[in-house]
Amino acid sequence: MSTHADVVQMAGYNAWMNAKLYESAAKLTPAALAEDRGAFFGSLLGTLNHLVVGDTIWLQRFAKHPAAHASLDPVRALEPPTALDQVLFDSLEPLRERRQLLDGAINRWAAELSDADLQHVFEYKNMRGIASRKRFASLVTHFFNHQTHHRGQATTLLFQAGQDVGVTDLLALISNEPDA
Repeated sequence: MSTHADVVQMAGYNAWMNAKLYESAAKLTPAALAEDRGAFFGSLLGTLNHLVVGDTIWLQRFAKHPAAHASLDPVRALEPPTALDQVLFDSLEPLRERRQLLDGAINRWAAELSDADLQHVFEYKNMRGIASRKRFASLVTHFFNHQTHHRGQATTLLFQAGQDVGVTDLLALISNEPDA
């Protein structure tokens, strides 16, 4: 993914899938949400928290892009996570509210990005303080891929708990092209 249009599409897919996940998760009891199901982050609630933590970390990094995208101002104001397994919220509703705040910021940010922004070589430090320099478009691809990876885990956890989130493929959002 290296074009503005691709980023906008992935942002829309991200918000669509997160809404589906939270709609299905809301049908579970608090105990079922918190039940350790052997996933990398234990429970469905742990996995959803990790997605919010990961997105917050990356968006706060992206907020340091020289273009200073104003769409990331709400994320700049958040307390930075301290660990990848940090539980920001121990119940679904406040977690969903944070998810919606992030998804709104992601959609606005995606619309605000330019192809030139994506070509920038971006410097950042990881959680251990190790510096990296990478093409911004590649980092944005990682950002969306990370979300898709953990949402796949979340859909499996939901299925194990008796909830089917339905269609999850990006293909469902890709428009057909008119005949030439």
